[in-house]
Amino acid sequence: MFGNFLIGLREGLEASLVVCILVAYLVKTGNRRRLAPVWAGVGLAVALSLAFGALLQFGSSTLTFQAKEALGGTLSVLSVALVTWMVFWMRRTARHLKGELQGRLDAALAVGTGALVVTSFFAVGREGLETSLFVWTAVQATDDGIRPLAGALLGLAASAVLGLLFYKGALRIDLAKFFRWTGAMLVVVAAGVLAYGIHDLQEADFLPGLRRLAFDISATVPPDSWYGTLLKGVFNFQPDPTVLQVTVWAVYVVPVMGLFLAPQRTPRTPASRKETETARADRATGAPS
Repeated sequence: MFGNFLIGLREGLEASLVVCILVAYLVKTGNRRRLAPVWAGVGLAVALSLAFGALLQFGSSTLTFQAKEALGGTLSVLSVALVTWMVFWMRRTARHLKGELQGRLDAALAVGTGALVVTSFFAVGREGLETSLFVWTAVQATDDGIRPLAGALLGLAASAVLGLLFYKGALRIDLAKFFRWTGAMLVVVAAGVLAYGIHDLQEADFLPGLRRLAFDISATVPPDSWYGTLLKGVFNFQPDPTVLQVTVWAVYVVPVMGLFLAPQRTPRTPASRKETETARADRATGAPS
């Protein structure tokens, strides 16, 4: 449940910030009458996300066991790829998101109403589709449709409240740090989803090694115990993973976490390079800097 709360909170907050920036910019630039197309695009994006989630749920219910496992495993791998891309994209652009969105909105205003709908639709729709896919794979992994869905809905509700507070100016936090630490937690959650996706593909006979267990601590951590349920809900922990699952988990989480937490190098502008060269020349000649 925590993992789905986190994905709902993070994806929802991204969407909420996008909407807040678009709305605030239109209001401040005297384009309040152009808000209707923006909200229309947001509504279409939400409807598409809900339809996509319903298609995944009801479409997969008619499949055979092997086909369902193959679909679940494939979509788990895809959702992990999308979430990984998302956390790195937000890590890189969090500081410049406002300027980027305002530039797109200026271009959309110049084109017309349809462009405003499309801009808001794509800005919000991406997060909605990612959320639907990730929550669906989590539901398949836990075999419990209530808690993952409840966690995601709570996260989305919290993100909506935070977005409103941002818009009202009542809440100011360092978004770069927020997305950095929630992104690090999501990498761990995504690793668990990836491992479970590998297990699904093994059960579908797409991958070998279903009977080769890395370890089995089911007696120590029973899956039906409160702590076993907690570990499964947060990290998709499995007490009897296969060797391939453990290998893929480690191969994913170690390099991805290392790259994600590595310090970002700030691009140097020509002016900063000139200042550095001047300082070096001064040091070489003994002149004061």
